[in-house]
Amino acid sequence: MSSSKPTFLVTGADLAPAALALLGDYEVVFAGKTPTEDDIVALCKRHDPVAIIVRYSKVGAAAMETAPSLKVISKHGSGTDTIDKVAAEERGVKVVAAVGANAAAVAEQALALLLACAKSVVTLNERMHAGHWDKAMHKSVELEGRTVGVIGLGAIGRRFARMADAMGMRVLGFDPYAKDLPAYVESTDLATIWRESDAISLHCPLTADNAKLINARTLAACKKGVLIVNTARGGLVDEEALLEAIRSGRVASAGLDSFAVEPMTAPHPFHGEARITLSPHIGGVTADAYVKMGVAAANNALGVLNA
Repeated sequence: MSSSKPTFLVTGADLAPAALALLGDYEVVFAGKTPTEDDIVALCKRHDPVAIIVRYSKVGAAAMETAPSLKVISKHGSGTDTIDKVAAEERGVKVVAAVGANAAAVAEQALALLLACAKSVVTLNERMHAGHWDKAMHKSVELEGRTVGVIGLGAIGRRFARMADAMGMRVLGFDPYAKDLPAYVESTDLATIWRESDAISLHCPLTADNAKLINARTLAACKKGVLIVNTARGGLVDEEALLEAIRSGRVASAGLDSFAVEPMTAPHPFHGEARITLSPHIGGVTADAYVKMGVAAANNALGVLNA
């Protein structure tokens, strides 16, 4: 399929109409719902896009190699770990992200998972539907007055911290790059977060330095009965170590929206664990965030192309 217009490749099946409307001067090619890396390479070879909007799958050196016209890779979201940034830099390809576009959505999901953990929402719901009335034997965790450790204080982490503060929680924050933090966030080191937090929520990007940040050693340094929430990247958590900590009671419960391998393999060791609440990496997936991320991704790419 040839066109006189330059091509935008979207590594997904769709883009918000408001975002598509911005791309009238371009041919827009969609990779489909679950494209593989090989699919992306083949489409780059076929269409030689000037821009790629990354929704799903990885964009590596092989894809860039086959797209000599490529100028920009724009993430439909804030995490750029699925883009080979070293390869992009070597080829003079700009990598941009829709930072903050899904901040409200993801922070709300983190809060929902924290509350689900503290209040046993899923377990009690299942018990009620099965005809049980556990009022006499159940006690929830009260979050007011408890300490939450927030790791990563970008747009999402800050918003989550604000919600936690509004609930009367003490907020400890760790982020070596964050500046001008609000007064209710106590900036601290990781050792203090492990030692003092009743709940820990992850909001940092995944890097080579922080892979498996939550592991057997760091979990052993945590308070017994800590709650763990991850709406960031699955690679931040050593899943085997977390499962062991859940089973030993070191971690009272966990709420997870991202996983080491996605889609999550079935069967998975987490399946059937009553004290792990799962969601399929949909923290940033709301109707509003879909539009905000699409428009931001399109505008960010156009900003580079029109510079």
